[in-house]
Amino acid sequence: MTKQVKSKERVADHGEVFTAEREVKAMCDLVQDMCDQVDKTFLEPACGDGNFLAEILARKLARVKKDAKSDATQWEWLSVRAVASLYGVDIMQDNAEECRERLFKQWDKAYKAACKKNCNDETRESVRYILSKNIVCGNALTMMCVDENQQDTDTYITFAEFKTCGRMYMLKRRDYRLDVLLKANEKPKDQRQLTMVSDEDNIYNYLETNPVTGDYMPKSLREYAPLHYRRLKENG
Repeated sequence: MTKQVKSKERVADHGEVFTAEREVKAMCDLVQDMCDQVDKTFLEPACGDGNFLAEILARKLARVKKDAKSDATQWEWLSVRAVASLYGVDIMQDNAEECRERLFKQWDKAYKAACKKNCNDETRESVRYILSKNIVCGNALTMMCVDENQQDTDTYITFAEFKTCGRMYMLKRRDYRLDVLLKANEKPKDQRQLTMVSDEDNIYNYLETNPVTGDYMPKSLREYAPLHYRRLKENG
């Protein structure tokens, strides 16, 4: 999107102003070494319709093109992982939907150019599936999902992690709460917190400590059996 404002009402109600392309590129230049890694994860907590995520995906797909060369299967495999590394949250439902569609079309255009007659709909369905899990409508301040009226629900923002698992062309899905993932980056202040939990929704129920470093580690909400990257929708 080229406009920085959709409406004056949205600016007044939600402070919604999209970052201009020049600033997006300049900021991504600062982390180009990370954008150049297919599996390096990025989270945009106010993603809008995807200005930052689209630029990061473009850079990742450039890396995919270099690594895959003329191998269509390798391009597919690496590009699906590139999409799976991107996460976004936006409080506006239309923004989340537009972001998913924008990233899919961007990926699909590159897919057609790279794989031509080797393109298939199963891979497309997997990419759409990943985006449906990774780009969510929610409030990144409260860590809760929001309804179509932009009101917090009682559901925590949850992301699906799709990671390689040592088997060629297979991805393993694990689901995590966003608030737990962010908490896991903190150094534990009191180890007793992990054993003095009674509230089922307490964040400490979903953390454990690394026996070597003592750092927090997130526990997954759910784990799924590894699947071929073209069959990810079978996870449900």
